[in-house]
Amino acid sequence: MDGVFDQLLTTAFLATFIRSTVPLLLTALGGLFSERSGVVNIALDGLIIFGALAGAVSTKLLEPSLGAAAPWAGWLFGMLVGGLIAWIHAVLSIKYRANQVISGTAINLLASGVPAVLLTALYGVSNESPKVERALPLWGVAELRFSPPVYFAFLAVAVTWYVMYRTPFGLRLRATGEQPGAAASMGVNVSRMRYSAVILSGVLAGTAGVFLSIGNLDSYVRNISAGGGFIALAALIFGQWKPLGVLAATLLFGLLQALSIVLGGNDILPPTLMQALPYLITILALIFTGRSRAPKALGTPYGG
Repeated sequence: MDGVFDQLLTTAFLATFIRSTVPLLLTALGGLFSERSGVVNIALDGLIIFGALAGAVSTKLLEPSLGAAAPWAGWLFGMLVGGLIAWIHAVLSIKYRANQVISGTAINLLASGVPAVLLTALYGVSNESPKVERALPLWGVAELRFSPPVYFAFLAVAVTWYVMYRTPFGLRLRATGEQPGAAASMGVNVSRMRYSAVILSGVLAGTAGVFLSIGNLDSYVRNISAGGGFIALAALIFGQWKPLGVLAATLLFGLLQALSIVLGGNDILPPTLMQALPYLITILALIFTGRSRAPKALGTPYGG
C-alpha cells in the first residue's frame, strides 16, 4: 500500500491528473454555454472527435508549408470544425426545431463513422492518422510541461465565470435559457443567442479534441475521446451548470481517470474495474444528483 501512495504523491501523477482533466473541462464549459442558452448538447463527444481529427489531419497537411506554425493552424482548424458541426446541431435544433437529443445523437453517430472514411480516403488506413512531426509545444518545467490548451482550459474557467455573471451577454444568455419569452420581450434575439452559444460549445469541444490529438498525442486515433464527451456532460449536470461547479466536477472525474491510469497495473482492484471506475462513478453521480436544477427552458424550442 505504501508503494501505491508513493505513486500518487509524484509530479508524474499530478501531470496525468491535469491532462485527464483538461479535455473534460473544456468540453463541459462548452456544454455550459449551450445548455445555459436552452439547447441540449448531447453531441459533445462527437464534437471532440471531429475537432481531434481536424487538428491532426490539418497539421499533417500544413507541415510542409507552415513548419512550426502548423500545429497552431491545426488548433484553429479543430476549433472551426468543432464550431461548424455544432452549427449544424444549432440549425436543426433552433431553426427546424428538431428533437435536440436526436440531433446530438446523430452527430455522435457520424463521428463514429466519418473519421474512418476520411482517413481511408487520405491515407489508406481507418484507425489512425499519420504522426505529425510537430505537435503543439510544451510549456512548463520538468514533468509539469503541458501544451497550450491546458493553460487555455483553466483560463477559460475564469473567463466563463466573468462572461456569465458580469457581462450583458451572460445575462441575456441565462435569460434565454430560463425564460426565452420574457427575454425576447426585453429585446433579446433568442435565436441569435442560442446559435452563438451552441457554436461556442463546438469551439471549446473542438479545442478539447485538438488537445487530445496534437496537444497530448501526435496523431488522431480511433475512439480518441474515450467517451469523454459524455463524462463532461455528466460533470456539467453534477456541477449545476455553473463554471466553478463544472471545474470541481471535472477535477473529480479527471482524478478518477488519472487513478485508473496510474493504478491500473496494481492489485488493489481488478484492472478492468479500475478502467471502468470513472464511468461507474459518472453513473452514480448522475443517479444521486437528484436536486440538480437545469435551466427551465432547456430542450424546449423557442417559437417566438
